[in-house]
Amino acid sequence: SIKTLTLLAPLSIFADVVDLGAMGVVLGQDVSTWLAEKPPVFAFGGPAEILYGIGVAVYAFEGIGMVLPLEAEAADKRKFGGTLGLSMVFIAVMYGLFGAMGYLAFGSSTRDIITTNLGAGWLSVTVQLGLCINLFFTMPVMMNPVYEVAERLLYGKRYAWWLRCILVVFVGLMAMLVPNFADFLSLVGSSVCVLLGFVLPAAFHIKVLGAEIRWPALIADVAVIVIGLGLSASGTWTSLAHMFGASNA
Repeated sequence: SIKTLTLLAPLSIFADVVDLGAMGVVLGQDVSTWLAEKPPVFAFGGPAEILYGIGVAVYAFEGIGMVLPLEAEAADKRKFGGTLGLSMVFIAVMYGLFGAMGYLAFGSSTRDIITTNLGAGWLSVTVQLGLCINLFFTMPVMMNPVYEVAERLLYGKRYAWWLRCILVVFVGLMAMLVPNFADFLSLVGSSVCVLLGFVLPAAFHIKVLGAEIRWPALIADVAVIVIGLGLSASGTWTSLAHMFGASNA
């Protein structure tokens, strides 16, 4: 059992450095390919594609469940909010640039996992190795809240190594058996991450403040909840339509 997430900080930092390096290599290859070929691209693919894309984009913030555990470990909690905001802006810019350059470079031939567009060779293998290293070292951090919730529900808040092993095997099987990675990202992003990232925080804000909440804040929270639920429902429907449409094709 991990007594404090601080013990995992060196592994997480190392994984992030490797991940940034791999993303930098892919971005460089994207720019090189785009300058050489410049395939046709389309800025707007229709409402269904936007909803599908929102699910994929929101999945980038699936680590939102780590916010509270990280805040609890922060040495100076007053600076945590600003640090979190800067981190989310950085992630949004990096992932947005990563996705845009991938599409600009390969157009309609862009695959679910961009490394497969790089073809065979040492560059593709190096990038995939870097991403695997990132996943290997970040998984203990990302799974820690899952372990705690599962142990609280199923084992009376006691440490259960067998339960953690089952969860790791389950996650591994899910990763291996998912036929279309982009559809899976969109489904999870729409059905789960939108709720975690938008709906529940706004609902908790209303619940915590209660009668003390001001009308502008209440209106903003309600708007976020309504929009979030709408995006979640429509995005989930679109993702399922993509998944079953692809399986029937």
